[in-house]
Amino acid sequence: MKGISYRGNRICFGRYALQALEPAWITSRQIEARRRAMTRNVRRGGKIWVRIFPDKPVTVRPTETRMGSGKGSPEYWVAIVKPGRILYEMRGVAENIARKAISIDVSRKKKKSWWEENKKWAREKKREKFLGFKKKNKFFKRLVSL
Repeated sequence: MKGISYRGNRICFGRYALQALEPAWITSRQIEARRRAMTRNVRRGGKIWVRIFPDKPVTVRPTETRMGSGKGSPEYWVAIVKPGRILYEMRGVAENIARKAISIDVSRKKKKSWWEENKKWAREKKREKFLGFKKKNKFFKRLVSL
């Protein structure tokens, strides 16, 4: 697979994310196993979004079959992941818990990936800390952004 991911490469729903650094085919079983491991680690507090979907069927011919007679039957489904693609997002948990849950996912797979935090959330957190309170309305948001 050539190129990088131009779509699905930004954090949309959560605050923390796992981003792929290498191209890969990830099977539906791998996606589900990682989601379960992360959910088990996060427990009740957080929400996890899976940003990839296995939409490519991989067909396999039976062993010791003669040539011809068409294509094999679909064996499993894979999600094609290019570098830069966000795989999972997480919100509603502390940073150390999110890092731990995502590190479990990274240890399960052999491909390189990157921890990422939503920069918009980080900026808002710094602004709240500096001002001492949370913004309440759009007018205040416009004033602060100027």
